[in-house]
Amino acid sequence: MIPFYFHPDALLEADQAADFYEEQKRGLGKRFIETLTDAINRIRRNPRLYPKVFDNIQKCRILRFPYGIIYRDKEGSIEIIAVMHFKRKPGYWKNRLK
Repeated sequence: MIPFYFHPDALLEADQAADFYEEQKRGLGKRFIETLTDAINRIRRNPRLYPKVFDNIQKCRILRFPYGIIYRDKEGSIEIIAVMHFKRKPGYWKNRLK
């Protein structure tokens, strides 16, 4: 599988989402992380499968949660740019592309 890494802000978003869900119901934060990991592994197996949302940027929906992974194939690795809640302002992550 293709290696991957998180933009620091994306990792923070994932942690905050997991914490939020864990506060809502015990074990739900863990389920969020498991589902996020599953989505990352799907991307790593076939990164071109998911739709482009901007230039070479793609989005993979996280199953059972209102989140998506914004990513790009960058020099043979997957860069996870954002772990985005779908109700958040679209495109806020574009300043991370530099």
